Amino acid sequence: MEGSPPIRAARGLSVLAVVAALAAGCGADTGEAPERPSDPVLTPEAAREARQAAEHADADAPSQARAVELRGAGSTPEGDPGEDRPSPGAQTDEEVRAELREARAALQDFRGYLASTAYLPTGPRARVASDGTAVAPEDAPEVVKRVILAANQIAKFPYRWGGGHGAWRDSGYDCSGSVSFALAGAGLLGRPLTSGDFIGYGRPGNGEWITIYTNPGHIFMVVAGLRFDTSGRGRSGTRWQEAPRSTAGFAVRHIPGL
Repeated sequence: MEGSPPIRAARGLSVLAVVAALAAGCGADTGEAPERPSDPVLTPEAAREARQAAEHADADAPSQARAVELRGAGSTPEGDPGEDRPSPGAQTDEEVRAELREARAALQDFRGYLASTAYLPTGPRARVASDGTAVAPEDAPEVVKRVILAANQIAKFPYRWGGGHGAWRDSGYDCSGSVSFALAGAGLLGRPLTSGDFIGYGRPGNGEWITIYTNPGHIFMVVAGLRFDTSGRGRSGTRWQEAPRSTAGFAVRHIPGL
């Protein structure tokens, strides 16, 4: 029988250091810098509202991400590549530090929400529920359940190129933004990474509970046997999928101990 036990915060996990710039998503920058919302980034209320709004979101709407550093495959620099000068409107160091402080505080708040308020359905095995969220296996480690719980929050958000890299809260998430969000919610990541960045994350090979498949152009992960992937979502619109896909051309990484 399935239940909805609260998920406790994972302890003793090392969080990667937050660096002084946030990367673009899946190796691509949106080129947009819209005004940021004044409400706290990714509060539980905002997450719920965004999940509801995502059901009616326009799939072609621009991302609300604010990428401040362009890295990875697929990016096209503007202007003369020989010119070594800041682009117009470049952020100051203090502005970058202020955004990083805001992002750290928002992530901490969100982790607290997952640890104390959110509930996760569990069962004898992992499966995708009718609402597009994942049911966690009862015997999974707590940190794996937290990854599933965090991923459930954005499972049906629209795909947004570069989404999830300038702020934890966004109108949509790209492939690396989605994986980053789920891992960060469980304390396994401290900043968003591009798909190319994930090639050096963790250790090579398959994990027992979580395996990450990445290359410079795309990333997805398999958690407790379920695939969390922005591609192949079909009509159901959820990133959680039970069907496997080819892993040819992907680097295989895992988190030590998982």
